[in-house]
Amino acid sequence: MKAPHRLSADERAYFGLLCNIVFANPFGADRGGLARLLGDGDVLPDGANGVSQAALYYRLRPALDAKVQALAARGLSRLEQFSGDDRELMRRVFLFHCYQRFAERFDVLIARGGSGGLGRELGRELTDALAGCGFEPAERRRWIALYYQLRRAYFFIDEALVGRSAPMRALRQALWNSVFTADLAAYALLLWERLQDFPTLLLGETGTGKGQAAAAIGRSGVIPLNAAGDGFARGIDAGFVATNLSALSEGLIESELFGHRKGAFTGAIDHHEGLFARCDAQGTLFLDEIGDLSLAVQTKLLRLLQERSFSPVGSFEERRFAGRVVAATNRPLAELLGGDGFRRDLFYRLSANIIVLPTLRERLAASPAELGELVDALLARLAGAAASALRERVMDALDALPRDYAWPGNVRELEQAVRRIILTGRYAPDALPEAGGTDAWLDGVAAGRLDAAALLGGYCQRLYERLGNYEAVARVTGLDRRTVKRHCDGAA
Repeated sequence: MKAPHRLSADERAYFGLLCNIVFANPFGADRGGLARLLGDGDVLPDGANGVSQAALYYRLRPALDAKVQALAARGLSRLEQFSGDDRELMRRVFLFHCYQRFAERFDVLIARGGSGGLGRELGRELTDALAGCGFEPAERRRWIALYYQLRRAYFFIDEALVGRSAPMRALRQALWNSVFTADLAAYALLLWERLQDFPTLLLGETGTGKGQAAAAIGRSGVIPLNAAGDGFARGIDAGFVATNLSALSEGLIESELFGHRKGAFTGAIDHHEGLFARCDAQGTLFLDEIGDLSLAVQTKLLRLLQERSFSPVGSFEERRFAGRVVAATNRPLAELLGGDGFRRDLFYRLSANIIVLPTLRERLAASPAELGELVDALLARLAGAAASALRERVMDALDALPRDYAWPGNVRELEQAVRRIILTGRYAPDALPEAGGTDAWLDGVAAGRLDAAALLGGYCQRLYERLGNYEAVARVTGLDRRTVKRHCDGAA
């Protein structure tokens, strides 16, 4: 048997630099290394313009094709023809080379939501390309699934999130790490299908897009090939399960999360599968407003995260949860952990990764042009083909706002502002009562115009402004924290 060959020093240097760059976070900023590979740093866009590094990888292909072909001409086209470190290096090179050849063909499948399968032609081409590099059959299935995962992640993290400011670039980096870790090569070889026990906690003000960030993580998870190898085991959205906990009544939360058995409580006329049961091993369960959970439910959730098991309400049956949890709260971290309403041990179980979403004011302070990008995206969704005709009217109305307007409602407020401008031609932010000014709630109290809900809502809101957190308001009023928050939100 012919002895394995070794790469030349120049080849090893080129391929080593290539792998260091392309297996790193694609939203990083190692433009220097990329410039050295391309041989012309002057033509690379500056990192400040928001173009992701991975968007430039297509320019690596001509030189990479030439180097791989040169190796093949020397009879070096398969993994077993290399030895030691060279073999591991070429494993990464071959994987990236195949990915670049087929990446764009996955986009059609993503546009269909993952339905329709790979198709026999693409599946065969992918399999043949990997087989030609010396990958074993079991590996080929894994790498094809990884290619699809990489392409989905890039789409949902890069293209589905609007904005190219520095805070948004940092957010994209954080989301990518949540899916693939900071070392893609280690993930691909060691941690693929093993991130279920790495929950992510999203922090951010109301309206910053925590749900969209969670969806980007959930839609970027592993989807294995089907048994036939001509498609994937499920659609893109099938593995992402989401719920807003603050929208559920206290009595229904346990049932919605853990399920219940028939007869477990009045009204339980049939068995019900909860969200944890409906989320499979490759799935992601998004729990929005986790900070509003009662201590009793927090205790059950802590057990589930520690032991990966749970029991439906009214049953002693042990069920296993094998999926991943992404949680979110609009409560600042200091408030979340500063009172007695949230268990610290639950926080530590949820916080393997903490991602803080930037506010709209932070984004605009870093890049004022991001307002136009957001308006374009909102108009495209709201008005379709008429978006371009409405843009000038919307931007003119927004330009009339004070230059330092803080956008307290973040992107959600901006979306409503765009709607209001389309309908009325202007946007005047809803003013909050000023200190020393007229207080409509107090006027309503004095005039006897308020019903019980308005009275309690206004009282809770004023206590919250004074005391700073919902737990303190709950202690004063004798209400539970969730009820306090509901009254405050209704009064705001």
